[in-house]
Amino acid sequence: MEETKILIVDDEKDILEFVGYNLENEGYTVKKANNGYEAIELNNSFKPDIIILDVMMPDLDGIETCYQIKQDTGNNNNPKIIFLTARSEDYSEISGLEAGADDYITKPVRPRVLLSRIKAIMRRGQQNEEVKPKVSYGEFTIDWDKYIVVKNDEARTLPRKEMELFGLLFSSPGKVFDRETIMKRVWGSEVVVGDRTIDVHIRKLREKFGEHYFETVKGVGYKFVSPDHV
Repeated sequence: MEETKILIVDDEKDILEFVGYNLENEGYTVKKANNGYEAIELNNSFKPDIIILDVMMPDLDGIETCYQIKQDTGNNNNPKIIFLTARSEDYSEISGLEAGADDYITKPVRPRVLLSRIKAIMRRGQQNEEVKPKVSYGEFTIDWDKYIVVKNDEARTLPRKEMELFGLLFSSPGKVFDRETIMKRVWGSEVVVGDRTIDVHIRKLREKFGEHYFETVKGVGYKFVSPDHV
């Protein structure tokens, strides 16, 4: 079985040691970074499967660090990112989701909760690693290997959750997916995220590809509108 590599990023030494100790006891290979700049370097060299990333750090905060890692199309590594934060406000959660985070945990860190989230994310990752072909419809093509969506010959690399949400809606143009189905298919039943998570990701997709492709069905959910009907 291939080892799972985890990078922990926090400017508080006690948290680095505490989280690192618990993860190493579970058999994970762990590296630690004290700030966002170190995290970006280690993402390139260590190539972690998961990054546990503190939101509030000096110089380069966790949200900006996450954004830079997710936008680094020159690096083949596409880690899953779990945010740690002492905040509970919607602002932190929504900002983190916009940056491309996969999950969100508030401090103080409870080892059993963190470990269960890591295992849930890894299980979903293994399920999603099944070979998926390129899928084309109208002016769009999805390249699952590269996490790229091409529209009219213009390619965009998407963060993991945006890609999975786009792929779900795109799989059945015109079909309405309710919120419960979207949550379960994209985030999994074991991951707890805020009520506005789906809305944030839909908004990001609309900004990138056009509002008219992602239609809100009030009280139900969303659907992808066929390019032929736009």
